[in-house]
Amino acid sequence: MDVDPILLSRLQFAFTIAFHILFPTLTIGLACFLAAVEGLWLRTRDTRWRDLYKFWVKVFALAFGMGVVSGIPMSFQFGTNFSTFSTATGNVIGPLLGYEVLTAFFLEASFLGIMLFGWKRVGPRLHFFATLMVAFGTTLSAFWILSANSWMQTPQGHVLGADGVFHVADWWQVIFNPSFPYRLAHMVTATLLTTSFVVAGVSAWQVLKDRHADTARKALKLAIGAAAVLAPLQLFIGDQHGLNTLEHQPIKVAAMEGNWKTGPGVPLLLFAVPDERAEMNHLEIGIPNGASLILRHDVDGVVPGLTDVPPRDRPPVAIVFYAFRIMVGIGMLMIGMAWLGVLLRKRLPRPYLWGLAAMAPTGFVATLAGWTVTEVGRQPFTVYGLMRTADSVSPQLQGPEVMTSLMLFAVVYNMVLAAFLYFAARAVRGGPAPDDAPAPKPALAPTATTGDA
Repeated sequence: MDVDPILLSRLQFAFTIAFHILFPTLTIGLACFLAAVEGLWLRTRDTRWRDLYKFWVKVFALAFGMGVVSGIPMSFQFGTNFSTFSTATGNVIGPLLGYEVLTAFFLEASFLGIMLFGWKRVGPRLHFFATLMVAFGTTLSAFWILSANSWMQTPQGHVLGADGVFHVADWWQVIFNPSFPYRLAHMVTATLLTTSFVVAGVSAWQVLKDRHADTARKALKLAIGAAAVLAPLQLFIGDQHGLNTLEHQPIKVAAMEGNWKTGPGVPLLLFAVPDERAEMNHLEIGIPNGASLILRHDVDGVVPGLTDVPPRDRPPVAIVFYAFRIMVGIGMLMIGMAWLGVLLRKRLPRPYLWGLAAMAPTGFVATLAGWTVTEVGRQPFTVYGLMRTADSVSPQLQGPEVMTSLMLFAVVYNMVLAAFLYFAARAVRGGPAPDDAPAPKPALAPTATTGDA
């Protein structure tokens, strides 16, 4: 069977990075949550905050380990599958990824042991400082990774040599490229919002099952309050990010909106079936002038269309179009659930708690949808407008070889995910047990009788 090595390489990298991003999304947000919880424990000395910390740090440790393990193979794929890309962009991407290891990863590694195992071995202030450093380290890791990825989206500060190799001319422009501040704010807020709903969902389930319900309610209240602030904030950041994307990647925005012809008064499509061959949409349901109002802040504003560029320069429209709506739809649902929780905070009814429990994984879905919009919308380029994906793969790459590695990744990663979910579920079922709970008494050994002799 003749298989396209370029497509398979893209699928393999997409699969591994989609798997990996789930865990940094949780660890960045959960590290910040743990810092807040430990701070509340130190300020109030309410033992429920301490119990919550010791419960959620188990989940954090599992997710952190999974993030490290799943992240290592991605760097090897640059050399095995995309060596031409690595050669061309190594002067830019290499140092940025190196800075992530030298700063963020070393910082996390230095304080992670104290955070996980130093509760009774160091003073409370030093332990809190270690938690803060781990939280800062996880966020710093996102800083460098997003800087590298953002440069691929909006490349600046480089000189492209005659040999096709990118050379750095201005590190400041490379790191703080035009899309980076928006994408960093958008992603960090996404991690915090995702974690808020994970904590809220788990805590709601514990309340429903009456498992350490009093302690779980503390986490539930904190998570709902955080989500009520973060969800509208994410909407605002997303709007600003969209305006930045419109300026620097207009064709990506055209795909997000499903807009084919450049013109004024473009509707905001709630649903449609894009037809790339016919360059039109079927079954359109939209709000008149909505896209123009959002993107141009003018009901008659001009919105770019996909036909501004030839078909070979357009991203896969349907994937970008639907992924964008999944992301936005979940975001609006999060706003509604968070603010409903604020209104019902004095007495949360059981149907609402079940709704929160069901929404625990939705942040991960929205994050994957957002990354799909970002990465698929950048196609057919790896470095936007400068280097095509088809020109980035390793020479003489064979389809069967990539197919084999892709299948192995799928098998191994799913086994690892199953193990993570098993141990995470065990931790959730155990709940935030009080630290000073008495140890269970050992079972009494059977006494010997004359009949046993």
